[in-house]
Amino acid sequence: MPKITIVGAGNVGAVTAHLLAMKKLGDVVLVDVLEGVAQGKALDIIEAGPIEGYGVSVIGTGSYEETKGSDIVIVTAAVPRKPGWTRKDFLDNNSKIVRNVVENIVKYSPGCILIIVSNPLDVMTYLACKTSGFSRERVIGMGCALDSSRFRHFIAQELHASNANVDAFVMGAHSDLMVPVVSHAYANGKPLTTLLDPGRVSTIVEKTRKAGPEIVALLKTGNAHYAPASAIAELVDAILSDSKKIIPCSVYVKGEYGTNGLCIGVPVHIGKKGAEAVVETTLTNEERNAFEKGVQETKEMIKLLEQ
Repeated sequence: MPKITIVGAGNVGAVTAHLLAMKKLGDVVLVDVLEGVAQGKALDIIEAGPIEGYGVSVIGTGSYEETKGSDIVIVTAAVPRKPGWTRKDFLDNNSKIVRNVVENIVKYSPGCILIIVSNPLDVMTYLACKTSGFSRERVIGMGCALDSSRFRHFIAQELHASNANVDAFVMGAHSDLMVPVVSHAYANGKPLTTLLDPGRVSTIVEKTRKAGPEIVALLKTGNAHYAPASAIAELVDAILSDSKKIIPCSVYVKGEYGTNGLCIGVPVHIGKKGAEAVVETTLTNEERNAFEKGVQETKEMIKLLEQ
């Protein structure tokens, strides 16, 4: 049975642990620095097993020793941006957390694949690459997998179509500069641009970009966690099943889409080695310009991080 560690037992981490157990994808270790939190949530999840029909192990701990030999490690640990914080403050606080987590993971699970969920996602994925020394295949940022699910949902909602009949993806930065790729969006096999007028398409694009902040505004004291957990589980399943499924996620680019030296969301074949190959597709001039804006924003944040 594969061993999957989740670092951070907040809402995203705990819901992910439950979902992985429900899908029987592997034994789960849930780690958190807050005493008792991971242990309590792990017990709650495992005690649902007899009802739900899963028998995988779910362990909660505050020690990285319990994570030894993990096949996949999911990093959700982070602090939310606080009022009055500058972008530099946000970067500095979360980079300390992610750097410490990755150093411990490398110590105990040097052969694992890392999935980064902590924000700001593209920069934290870059930091994980640099801190771990892992090949780019083994460090994956979840961001655009979630954004793509939201894009597909809003298309299906607008067309009164089934989610299963919508094929669409988002790439670029995991921020309000994300790029819902309209030129490759299809519903029932037909191009989205032939089904909806430009105004309705633009509305879908804006809804996709604002989906995360909308949930934060409604919850007031939290962030989305069900859809992020599903996006994480999709990546874990694709890795463990060696599916080669194309999933948009943040990886270290080496010339693809005309850029390099950073992590950014692009379509990727996901398999047993991790992010096995970037898929390059044609973009309209508008989409390429939007992608470049996200690249520049990410580069600026990396410069801030390294100051």
